[in-house]
Amino acid sequence: MNTVRPAAEVAWFGALCDDDYEQLGVVRPDLRSSWEHCRDIVLEAERGGFDNILLPSGYDLGIDTTSFASSIAPLTSTMSLLVAVRCGEMWPPQLARQMATLNRTLGGRLTINIISSDLPGETRDGPTRYRRTLEVMTIVRALMQGRRVDFDGEFHSAHLDAPRICVENPVDPSFYFGGLSEEARDVAAAGADVYLMWPDTEAMITATMNDLRERAAQHGRSLRFGYRCHVVVRDTEAEALAAAQHLVAAVDDAEGARIRARSLDSQSLGVRRQAELRESSAHDGFVEPHLWTGIGRARSGCGAAIVGTPRQVADKINRYRDVGIHAFILSGYPHRDECARFARDVLPLLRNG
Repeated sequence: MNTVRPAAEVAWFGALCDDDYEQLGVVRPDLRSSWEHCRDIVLEAERGGFDNILLPSGYDLGIDTTSFASSIAPLTSTMSLLVAVRCGEMWPPQLARQMATLNRTLGGRLTINIISSDLPGETRDGPTRYRRTLEVMTIVRALMQGRRVDFDGEFHSAHLDAPRICVENPVDPSFYFGGLSEEARDVAAAGADVYLMWPDTEAMITATMNDLRERAAQHGRSLRFGYRCHVVVRDTEAEALAAAQHLVAAVDDAEGARIRARSLDSQSLGVRRQAELRESSAHDGFVEPHLWTGIGRARSGCGAAIVGTPRQVADKINRYRDVGIHAFILSGYPHRDECARFARDVLPLLRNG
């Protein structure tokens, strides 16, 4: 008997942080982050039928996330925007007002990716950063719900009513959040709605989900789960493998290390786990069927791709759905081209089970 899977949220990736290439490490001016280029990626994703799109955030790389989200919002009508927010960059009550305004502009289609990162020019240890993050999440959630806040914490103190935009348009914001450290897992359990994971083996993904379920239950909460991964989809498996190899063909070890070091999060536990995954893979870069770690040679963060035919890629994603993953944030290079290909060839397979 066939089992009907719950509907998945399938999102694409907006390359706001200068992360778009035909070959990793080879800069093409037309693929650098700009209003026009990122607009085209977002509109391609909406035309293709994606549910959401992640708008990442970085200081030195690319363009400002919230400003871009505000300007692209009126050009979209069906797709949600997953806006990345780096905690500490803004006073939490003002952040709540800003996010509530953006959500109103989108007609309720805002989701928020909480980033617990060092700020530019700042170096804090992980436990400190995550304590600050939970304070921000607590204040922002309460105000966006239209509630008064009386809060005295280690980093923030706020005693004020919610602004009118929040009172008149109350919403329980959907926080997407990731991180592998003990502190990150505790913050997710206490304050997140969707716990995001980078690529890993199916066994490790399942173990991580079980751990987060137990932690959330201690707070009387439950979590949904998300998976952030690249994809390389072609008509045949041989073509997909060739496309994957072409993507990293111009990157030597020194250039790959330089690219990875650019990220503010380059020393995080999650990034180190991606390196371990790559080092444990077979000689061809595959750590398990259709999960290829070679892409991590030339980028920090999410360091693996699902590679194969449309059917193979859909089947791999469905395996994750079967263990309880609800949301998928996918990307491919160049982002607009791979977005169109995935929407045409893979999305229909996922929508039909």
